[in-house]
Amino acid sequence: MGVLNLTPDSFSDGGVFFAPDAALRRAERMLEEGVDIIDIGGESTRPGAADVSAEDEIARVVPVVRALARRLPVPISVDTSKPEVMRAAAEAGATLINDVRALRAPGALGTAAALGLPVCLMHMQGEPRTMQAEPSYGDVVAEVRAFLAERIAAAVAAGVPAESLLIDPGFGFGKRLPHNLGLLARLRELCDLDVPLLVGLSRKSMLGTLTGRDVSERLPASLAAAVIAAERGAKLLRVHDVAATVDAVKVVVAVAAAQANA
Repeated sequence: MGVLNLTPDSFSDGGVFFAPDAALRRAERMLEEGVDIIDIGGESTRPGAADVSAEDEIARVVPVVRALARRLPVPISVDTSKPEVMRAAAEAGATLINDVRALRAPGALGTAAALGLPVCLMHMQGEPRTMQAEPSYGDVVAEVRAFLAERIAAAVAAGVPAESLLIDPGFGFGKRLPHNLGLLARLRELCDLDVPLLVGLSRKSMLGTLTGRDVSERLPASLAAAVIAAERGAKLLRVHDVAATVDAVKVVVAVAAAQANA
């Protein structure tokens, strides 16, 4: 899953692809690099990010979704929590909802069920503005797993088929470095929820903390994290650097195949 931020203030590439023409060129490049899904976001969810109105988010996202859906032969995901944006993006051609609030916003559950699109449910402790203030857990893996199990049940009860769901443990969303490392080390414990696991570790601040590298210098750490996640059961990797991650995952897949045939 390639990240395409249509925002002026995202932590990694805010403002870079804000103009529609730049976004289209980036999406075409990701397709050449081997992307399977393009994830479009119109509101930054970095710590301290300002809120964006549904109208502004729609204005950022919908023209690009419509253009990509017409031009590119890959699914388009929309990274949003707002029912209005979900509806507008679906009408424009989006085929997946990626929700950091796991359909907890008013009206989101019903909207997702009515649209009939696949949905990714992510764990987040708190809200983007304050989530990194004082996050705390007893057992982070158990608590994240329980939250995701509850949201799966809520989505299914609302009419979203279980086979249309994905889950995301939400690395960096209301979690300190020990929480993130614990989640990654024990990622397989989330696989028994029987829902495909999406993981987003690309360029995250946890990697900067570990390496001392600026966000623009975190590719090696991002690839290491992607490989670990893939080996521990992640089915979908949300990344900024598509070509490099595709190469890394090819190695993981080849080794897994060799092990299976040994």
